[in-house]
Amino acid sequence: MLKLYAFNCGWFQCRPGFLIAGETGAYMRAPVPAYLIDHPRGRAVFDTGMGQQFHRQPENALPADKFGLQWFDGMEIPARLRALGIDPASVNWIINSHLHIDHCGGNALLENATVIVQRDELDYAMAGDHAGLYVRADYDTGQPFKAVNGEHDLFGDGTVRILPTPGHTPGHQSVIVQLPQGEVLLAGDCCYTRRNLDLMAMPPGTVDTPTGLETLKRLKLMREKGTRILFGHDGLQWQAVKESMPLEAADVPVGL
Repeated sequence: MLKLYAFNCGWFQCRPGFLIAGETGAYMRAPVPAYLIDHPRGRAVFDTGMGQQFHRQPENALPADKFGLQWFDGMEIPARLRALGIDPASVNWIINSHLHIDHCGGNALLENATVIVQRDELDYAMAGDHAGLYVRADYDTGQPFKAVNGEHDLFGDGTVRILPTPGHTPGHQSVIVQLPQGEVLLAGDCCYTRRNLDLMAMPPGTVDTPTGLETLKRLKLMREKGTRILFGHDGLQWQAVKESMPLEAADVPVGL
């Protein structure tokens, strides 16, 4: 039986305007999620968090009013898996939503996994570091890539479907997991928060805003038909997410 688990692998601090242009307010803290999809025919992890350069001790944590990324001992993806009794070496697939620093920094720690990424994303990442958002050491790890073009049914049974959701980056992708009570979309950064979707608002740093808006329209239609969405960096939603235990579609909070 397929099982889906959610983990927070770190924290992202920013002002609201980083997520939605024109929004104001105090600094906010958002999760850096990763997910385990435990399928009878293999294990896949969707995103792997940040690299070692963002590791901190509690006494050296970022001030609450500072922009940045950080994670603490026990938040790294291997520790999350081991806490469930799962050997990180048993993970077959890494599905990277995209190759930004907070989504593939733990790839190398899942040493036996093949990395699934959209061909457009891989080509874009390999072309340069893009102002530090892409760090080649995070994704060019020597692990094999499976570069896909468009939709991909990972296990061939419709339960784990990779869906292109470009806009945030040229080759962003999300995953639809079919659970007994309904389907769940692991959005990644195609949609940071529920508020982005409600307002149909792309973040200021979007690579291709018109394409990103088309992606949001698709997500909105899916939500109207009952798909539950786990957003990319939604601190309010994450407060109600049950970490490190099997999730059902009904467990996914609609948003706050």
